[in-house]
Amino acid sequence: MTDVVDSDELLRRIRRGRAFAEQQRGAWRSRGAALAAEDPDAARDAAARGLAYEVVLKVLDEILTPGRHAELG
Repeated sequence: MTDVVDSDELLRRIRRGRAFAEQQRGAWRSRGAALAAEDPDAARDAAARGLAYEVVLKVLDEILTPGRHAELG
């Protein structure tokens, strides 16, 4: 990442990253729910991955909209 980018491009990249994290969070939650009955270990792994993407979403939301999570409690 040696390219110089302007603020608009940086914002676009952050939004793309947020959209990807949101998609992955949903995919891992679905995967965890599907695996819950047949493979509890894999379901726990999927839940952990979903939680990691949840954290990424919160961080990116805070960058895009400062104070948003403070208001939500």
